[in-house]
Amino acid sequence: MPRTLIRFSLGIIALAFVAAPALAQQIQGQVRYTDTNQPAINVPVRCNGLGCIPILMTDTQGKFVFQLSPGHYTISVTIPGYKEDQQSADLTDHNSNEYFFFKLRPDGTAKAAGAPAVGANVPEAARKEFEKGEAALAGGKKEQMEEAAHHYEKALSLYPGFVAAQLKLGTTYMDLQQWDKAETTLHKVLEIDPQAANALFALGETYLAQKKEDEAEKTLLRGLAIEDHSFQGHLTLGRLYWAKGSKLKEEAQWRPLLEKSYEQAKRALELNPDLAGAHLLKGNLLLRVRRTEDAQHEFEEYLRLEPKGQAAEQTRAMVEKIKKALAEQKKP
Repeated sequence: MPRTLIRFSLGIIALAFVAAPALAQQIQGQVRYTDTNQPAINVPVRCNGLGCIPILMTDTQGKFVFQLSPGHYTISVTIPGYKEDQQSADLTDHNSNEYFFFKLRPDGTAKAAGAPAVGANVPEAARKEFEKGEAALAGGKKEQMEEAAHHYEKALSLYPGFVAAQLKLGTTYMDLQQWDKAETTLHKVLEIDPQAANALFALGETYLAQKKEDEAEKTLLRGLAIEDHSFQGHLTLGRLYWAKGSKLKEEAQWRPLLEKSYEQAKRALELNPDLAGAHLLKGNLLLRVRRTEDAQHEFEEYLRLEPKGQAAEQTRAMVEKIKKALAEQKKP
């Protein structure tokens, strides 16, 4: 292998952790109970796809809105006592919008037909503050995130047991990179619901951002033990192993960690092949072990999926370096 290839193979691209801004495309809809025909209030709606917020809570009319980029998405609703409902959509361009209507049907385990909506005991004033927070958060700008945090805080002052507001406040603090506040808030979610996998994944990300790697690993593994099909959980754990291994000089020390990182990136891509961050991580890992052409393929996949991503400029430059080095290698 030429010296030029060996030299740049150690110049690994930094992975981006900052959340992407809100986008114009939308998947919106409403969730209702078939047994009462009432809107399902404060019910978790999950999104599986590139760059989407993993979970939103329905408003007082059972409605939700995801702000997204073009791509394939699966939206699902699952609550105890009711059958899971799932729908998919392809947003093909920057003007795509979809509307889904979910009808929750009892699965036979509910105590009685017409079970009360989740969160029905949340006071109206607290709900209104939560909705104001959701509206502000959709803007995606720092000042709008700060406004959203204020509304979530007010909702919690009115009703401290408002789990959805607690979770959204924690992830908003993450977007603002206020890691201490995020950590404290997410711990409060887990005090109420220790099985809240989304809170565990968010807390693991928060620990990782603060370089609390041991705490991050324990938290992410705990989350994956509850919800192993979370591509974001696997990706975050892969980034953790990458962060730990890439600092080590001795191959006997870093290789086992990077192998674990590779397995997590691979699992994340099995769950979501269009997960740009996993392609970026996989490319870095392959470059570290000098599988240069394979790394180039992963970097190009990242650029295909996120041509304007935060690591796009660095990745594009790395792809050009790889191409030049491979061309030099083929010269007689």
